Amino acid sequence: MKGIWDRGILTNSGPLHDELEKTLCDYLDAPYISLYSNGTTALLAALSTLELKAGSEVITTPFTFIATANAIIWNQLTPVFVDIDPVTLNISPQQIEAAVTPKTRAILGVHVFGVPCDIDAIQDIAERHSLFVVYDAAHAFGVQCHCGSILQHGDLSTLSFHATKVFNTFEGGAVVCKEEAMKAKLDTFKNFGLEHEGVADQLGINAKMSEFNAAVGLLQLGRIDEDIEKRRLVAVEYQKALQGIKTLVPLAHCGPLVQKRNYSYFPIQISSGSATSRDEVVNSLGADGVFARRYFYPLVNQFQSVARASRVGPLDLTNAETAAANIICLPIYPDLNETDIQKVVQSLKKALVM
Repeated sequence: MKGIWDRGILTNSGPLHDELEKTLCDYLDAPYISLYSNGTTALLAALSTLELKAGSEVITTPFTFIATANAIIWNQLTPVFVDIDPVTLNISPQQIEAAVTPKTRAILGVHVFGVPCDIDAIQDIAERHSLFVVYDAAHAFGVQCHCGSILQHGDLSTLSFHATKVFNTFEGGAVVCKEEAMKAKLDTFKNFGLEHEGVADQLGINAKMSEFNAAVGLLQLGRIDEDIEKRRLVAVEYQKALQGIKTLVPLAHCGPLVQKRNYSYFPIQISSGSATSRDEVVNSLGADGVFARRYFYPLVNQFQSVARASRVGPLDLTNAETAAANIICLPIYPDLNETDIQKVVQSLKKALVM
C-alpha cells in the first residue's frame, strides 16, 4: 500500500492495474483482459461494445443472478429466457435453437456454478444464425474445458472478482476478448468513452478498477492455486458424506467438458419428492448456525423489473423452475474444516428427515 501512496497513482490504469491485467492473461491463458470495477459493469461493457441495435433480442438463461439480465436491459436489448439442462443447470442449446427469431442478435450463456455451458453446440447455433456469443463466466475463474481455458470461447467472456468469488479484488471484474482492437474499445468504454483528452467518439461509463483493488488481486493470485486445492478437498468431503441420501438429486458438479474445476460453489438439489421442502431445509440449517443459500431464487424473469422488459421463449421453463425451487448452495471456502463440514452434513440429514 505504501507504494501506491508514494507513486500517487490511485486509479486510471496505474502500474498495479496493468500488472494485474498481464498476470491474469498469463494465469488464465486469455488473449486480452480489460479490468473493470465489478462484474456487472463488465457485462454492460461486453454487450455495449458489440453495438447491437436497440430492441434486439439476446437469448439467455433465467437461472442466473439478476446482473445478467440487468446488463441486457441497460443496453436497451430484450432478454429472451429459455430453459436449462436439468443436470448441468446451464442454458439448453435445444431451447436456444427454438427461441431464435429475426430479432435475435446474441446468446448470453452463464457457466453456472463453474460448470461450462455446452460451448460447442452453442457455437454451432451462433454460426448458423450469425449471432454473437457472450459468456457470463462470473463463477468460472480458472476453469478449463476439453480444449483449454473456458475463456477462449465465445466472442467475449466476463468475470466477477466480487468478495464472494474464488478469486477476488473485494470488488472488481473483467472482460476477456480475442483482439487488440476490442481490448482498446473496452478500455475506452470504462473511461467515460474518452480515447484521449477531449476526444470521445463512443459512449462510455466510469468503471475503472482502482490500484487498491488491483493490489488485492495480485496478493490473491499468489495463493489462488492453494485456495482452489483447499476448496477441492472440502468438495470431496461433502461428496463422500452425502452419498446415499436418496432425497438429493445428482448434479453435474463437474460435467463432461471439464478438465480443471475451481470448486466455486457446492450446490445440492432437494428431490421434489422429499417430505421436506427446500425452504424448510434452509430454515432448519439456519437454526443450527449453517447458512446455506437458495441460489438462484427466484428465477430472474420473475423479478418485476426484468419481467417488464423481457419475454420467455416459445417453450416452458420447467427445469429452471424446478432448480430455483429446490437448489441449495452449501457453505464452501478454503478454511472450512472437517468438523464444520460434518456439522453441515449432520444438520442437513436432520433437516431432510423432519
